[in-house]
Amino acid sequence: MYPLYVSDLARFDGQIVTLRGWVTHKRSKGKLVFVVLRDGTGIVQAVAFQPDVPERVFAACEALTLESSVSLTGRVRADPRAPGGFELAVQDVAVAQLTHDYPITPKEHGIDFLLDHRHLWLRSSRQHALLRIRATVIRACQEFLDREGFIRVDAPILTPAACEGTSTLFPTDYFGQTVYLTQSGQLYNEAAAMAFGRVYCLGPTFRAERSKTRRHLMEFWMLEPEMAWCEQDENMRVQERLITYVVETVLRERRPDLERLERDVSTLEAVQPPFPRLTYDEALALLRANDLDLPWGEDFGAPHETLLATRYDRPLFVTHFPVQCKAFYMAPDPVRPEVTLSADLLAPEGYGEIVGGGQRVHDLALLEARIAEHSLPREAFEWYLDLRRYGSVPHAGFGLGIERTVAWLCRLDHVREAIPFPRTLYRIYP
Repeated sequence: MYPLYVSDLARFDGQIVTLRGWVTHKRSKGKLVFVVLRDGTGIVQAVAFQPDVPERVFAACEALTLESSVSLTGRVRADPRAPGGFELAVQDVAVAQLTHDYPITPKEHGIDFLLDHRHLWLRSSRQHALLRIRATVIRACQEFLDREGFIRVDAPILTPAACEGTSTLFPTDYFGQTVYLTQSGQLYNEAAAMAFGRVYCLGPTFRAERSKTRRHLMEFWMLEPEMAWCEQDENMRVQERLITYVVETVLRERRPDLERLERDVSTLEAVQPPFPRLTYDEALALLRANDLDLPWGEDFGAPHETLLATRYDRPLFVTHFPVQCKAFYMAPDPVRPEVTLSADLLAPEGYGEIVGGGQRVHDLALLEARIAEHSLPREAFEWYLDLRRYGSVPHAGFGLGIERTVAWLCRLDHVREAIPFPRTLYRIYP
């Protein structure tokens, strides 16, 4: 008799075991007490029957409250009606803590209340499903890249300069010097790619955007692969294969969680390569035909992305964005230099951009000119210019937003549920 996890019960049918966890539900019916226990790997129903257990044990089970922490000892028995197909016939109980007035109850709560209690809301079955899927997405991304020969090289969180634009930086003091929370690991990834060929980093990124849309967070996690000797067509093929692998893995491993979220998996099963492609100009014409006019050179907003992506049953590449709406490092198309060798990957069902990427400028003179055009401090980018001085090659990469990808896969109303502790405009607690 020793402690184990709910997920192990199938191997211990008929044996006496001890489970440790938290009470998610309890009800009494005469000489029976039913306790539903959660331990992080699953839930199980434990049954205390008064003639079979001492009065002390029965009374202790009756006294249990929501989210009390307990150890339950009993015999495992198969029951197709029970959650997970097994239940526990209780023989003994040890209460670690008996809780009182747990604030989150089965009644309806407002989103602000739930976010104020996010540290407790994580215990709900819905949040369990979401965060298990998030963990699977991250693992699948790394599995794919590791299998493809990429090396993980993590980028710094504190940086001396902007990567995506100077207006969305979070500044902080670094021993008397102003530095910033990273917007992206890409620039450092480019250095790593010149050392290792194919690399990626995974970590938090920060954008001080005063946005309250359902797609935005101030702090989010991004997977960023970067490839030396790579041009844009190959870059897009890697993205296509990565997304397909992630979706297949989630469908294979997390179908019960998707069902718990009432996700229509048929829409995910349709995600197969090749993904459709539109140029920026073609997308602009399509928007205008649907009364969503946008001046040439401006980036798409949520309504534009939604209209474009909902026309397809799988992610959509929009390519060749104008130079003025992309970052300074994006390579121009040699045939048409007013547009870039770039692509945004838009998720279907109205979830917008989940991947952004493109080919990088590898010519030193052009990169120097771009830094000047964007009024960026050259001294902060001297190391980045060195990459074009010493063995420069065509290279490309992309960034995949973990939370937006999870929001799409789970069909969430807001991206804030796709991360354990969301940081949104004006919300930093808990």
